[in-house]
Amino acid sequence: MAGGQDMFDAIVMADERFHGDGYREGFEDGSSLGLTEGRRHGAMQGARIGSEIGCYRGFACAWRHLLDSGSPEKDSRKRKALEALVALTQSFPCGDPTHESLQEDLDRIRGKFRQLCSLLNVQPDFSVATEGSGLSF
Repeated sequence: MAGGQDMFDAIVMADERFHGDGYREGFEDGSSLGLTEGRRHGAMQGARIGSEIGCYRGFACAWRHLLDSGSPEKDSRKRKALEALVALTQSFPCGDPTHESLQEDLDRIRGKFRQLCSLLNVQPDFSVATEGSGLSF
């Protein structure tokens, strides 16, 4: 009877064994797909933030050049805000996505950009074009 009992147990336990095997396979596949999707999403968000920081830095460098070569008057508030924006974009931790104050630094840069636009009397257009992203003025 021992041989018959083992065969009966194998049949009865087949459902539980298949359930466990299916769970393990599904968990492994899901983990693999989750990592792939997470990396893709992280790369897209990183590229978006990098593009935004690059736009702010380009804006600041262009206005620095315009203010240096333009009128002989020195507007200290504009220059101070401009230099602060450049400094913030230079110190932004682009290479460390786990930096603890990444979001706060990004918010500071955005705020300084808005302040500079107000001082310069520039209305930025944040619309995204189909052929690329960027700011237009």
